[in-house]
Amino acid sequence: MRRAKLAATLCAALSLTSPARAADKSFDVVEASIADIQKAYLDHRVTAHAVVQAYLDRMAAYDKKGPKINSVIVLNPQALAEADTLDAAVARDGKLTGSLHGIPVLLKDQADLGGLPTTLGSLVLKDYVPTKDAGAVVKLKQAGAIILAKMTLGELGGNDTYGSLFGETRNPYDTTRTVGGSSGGPAAGVNANFGTVGIGEEDNASIRRPAGWNALVGIRPTPGIVTRTGMWAGYPSPVGSLGPMTHTVTDAAKVLDAMAGYDPEDPVTALGRGHIPDTYTKFLDKDGLKGARIGVIRQQMAANSEPNSDDFKNVTTVFDKAIEDLRAAGATIVEVNIPDLTAAIATRTNNPADDAPSNYFARNPNPAFKSNKDILASPAYGQTMNAKRAAYAATHPTPPPQGTAEERYARYVTARDRLNVEIAKIMADNDLVALVHKTVEHTPTPIKEGINPPYTSAKGVPALNTFLIYAASMTVPAGYTAAGLPVGITFFAPAYQEPAIIKLAYAYEQATHHRVPPKSTPPLKR
Repeated sequence: MRRAKLAATLCAALSLTSPARAADKSFDVVEASIADIQKAYLDHRVTAHAVVQAYLDRMAAYDKKGPKINSVIVLNPQALAEADTLDAAVARDGKLTGSLHGIPVLLKDQADLGGLPTTLGSLVLKDYVPTKDAGAVVKLKQAGAIILAKMTLGELGGNDTYGSLFGETRNPYDTTRTVGGSSGGPAAGVNANFGTVGIGEEDNASIRRPAGWNALVGIRPTPGIVTRTGMWAGYPSPVGSLGPMTHTVTDAAKVLDAMAGYDPEDPVTALGRGHIPDTYTKFLDKDGLKGARIGVIRQQMAANSEPNSDDFKNVTTVFDKAIEDLRAAGATIVEVNIPDLTAAIATRTNNPADDAPSNYFARNPNPAFKSNKDILASPAYGQTMNAKRAAYAATHPTPPPQGTAEERYARYVTARDRLNVEIAKIMADNDLVALVHKTVEHTPTPIKEGINPPYTSAKGVPALNTFLIYAASMTVPAGYTAAGLPVGITFFAPAYQEPAIIKLAYAYEQATHHRVPPKSTPPLKR
């Protein structure tokens, strides 16, 4: 009942249209790039107000109606006013105010936009309203971006995009399937053209998996490049990182430019100093694959993958074609095998000393929650997906993990350090600039499997970069299966090598142009 009321309220908000300035019908936002939109601003063919309204119109038609993508949690009520301010600046000065001037951004509801709730998709936090913007949001606004909406995510920041606050987010390519997680809302929203670009967060595969399953570009930057101040699961943990989710590599590079930089409130960003170029866009080279030596990881990486299944084989078919496309574009392909890779990744566990939730809540005055324990003690916690999965696990016990939490973490750190050296040596011995692997080893799972026991989630997800923590990684559309489901290819490199993988990914994108917008959310009739 509460969920239905929330949906009805959002539908009403999405239906609001300014009577004075309706969307400009001569400019279509579908698949529009940052450059497309900003050129139209400077040519006076469209206003930021009209662009924002066009996206709002698409949300009204497709998010809670039509295919019911269900990716929006809350709209920014100031978005049109912010657009008007930017329009006035262009009219007055004849130029843009920043690199992201007038670009509508869809923000995963894991980072703060002051004055609006940060819910983590959960009834537990539905009334939690931070007073200050997240550090990355500050930077985006300084570049002229408009935060249009806060988007759905895996509840409390993990797993597929299901939550007690909103229900389930649907994949625009097949609405019976998940968008992945945990950054599923911004992925679905950018895929359905509800905003120009999205901001996700990854501490496992939470940018790359939903990006791959929505035929988007997604970058999980090396920790230290983008601040996590005002982001759930941020400092003192180094693992989680905010990153762009876009239609193109060019737009991803532009968004990363705007977000990158040192923030004393997130000390991990001190590690990024000296590693951030003046602009990532200077590495956009359509000939970037010529002569590049790239290692290919074909071995199974996810412990829960099913390599004998037709679904796994369908993804492999698309991935194999992507490798041939790399070769055709001039890359030298080197087959690599990393010993005991799956076993090493399986040792991953959380740091038992991590107190990121307490640090997050402490940023705001008089928070209703002060720690993760407060969340677990909330009366609403029993309605969360986390609680449901835990209840199922309690009745279907598995062998308990060996050792204490501290001992398990020590084993993980040891395996992580060993694997880091092994990969570095393989790349050095073969003179490789990067590695590539499947973004996900399976196609999007049916929603019914994720919301019912045994709650299948994150199936077939390689998390090599976040296992190692300090690594650069991004996914690019690699094509579609015969059933029309998207497959991604991930470019991986050591820490702070974003320039190298952006160069390779751009060249691959320009050689293939795989992305096709979903049929479920077509251009609106004019």
